[in-house]
Amino acid sequence: MHALPETLTLAQANAAVAAIQQQVENDGSEDGELTIDASGVRNFDTSAIAVLLEARRLAAAGGRALSVQGAPAAMVELSGLYGVKGLLGLAGAEVPDQSTRA
Repeated sequence: MHALPETLTLAQANAAVAAIQQQVENDGSEDGELTIDASGVRNFDTSAIAVLLEARRLAAAGGRALSVQGAPAAMVELSGLYGVKGLLGLAGAEVPDQSTRA
């Protein structure tokens, strides 16, 4: 499992992709999923979605699926706005109803 950093903006995106790529290469041709732990992400921008899409591409190139766990609600919502929620495996992730938020 690969954990994303607490802050994942444009400034950290290249390093995050490089770390994921290194993990994929170290795992070799391991069957199964490339699992990304996004539970620690607190500050992010749209670059986080790009990082996850690149992780999906890297996983697919190795014949693996991508699994994103613990994505913050705002990240799930943002992936939906960009129409990639299903691609990232976040389609079943719950986004709290914000209509009652004060």
